[in-house]
Amino acid sequence: MTLHKTIQEHIQAIQQLEEACGDDILQAADLCQDALDGGNKLFFCGNGGSAADCQHLAAELVVRFTRERQGLSAIALTTDTSILTACGNDYGYERVFARQVQALGKIGDVLFAFSTSGNSDNVLAAVRQAHEEGMFTIGFTGGDGGELAQLCEICINAPTDVTARIQECHILLGHWLCDELERRCGDVSA
Repeated sequence: MTLHKTIQEHIQAIQQLEEACGDDILQAADLCQDALDGGNKLFFCGNGGSAADCQHLAAELVVRFTRERQGLSAIALTTDTSILTACGNDYGYERVFARQVQALGKIGDVLFAFSTSGNSDNVLAAVRQAHEEGMFTIGFTGGDGGELAQLCEICINAPTDVTARIQECHILLGHWLCDELERRCGDVSA
């Protein structure tokens, strides 16, 4: 694929993003604000590039995005290699996120579940576990949304079937969400 074609695909997906996901991302911001204001935490899980997005967005919330402020409670479930490998070994890779949700999550917390296909077994298991813990779930997916679209209270479904374009939409919306939560929830006294 040529560079021009790649850029055109990106632009097309981004131009459709507000219409496809605008209401959902606003609902996600409200849900996260309520959770953070109530002393709850935001958890993130995903595989591969989506795992990197989880770490990226959690870091923006804990440290800062563009404003000096208090840290916001966010945890990427993709980062602790001892937990991931022990759980993968003892319970199977499908449980690596669900086990952490069971151990760390509580009523009123929010789980962000990233899966470009919407069908990642370990992400789906985490969402099911989050429901058992009384957590809210926000899916980030693409294409037809897969099973994830049916399981989450809110589903951010990028308007493309191309994995790279889906991830580009996710990080744009993730950055907007960080900025919005920082504006709404960030006490300026850092």
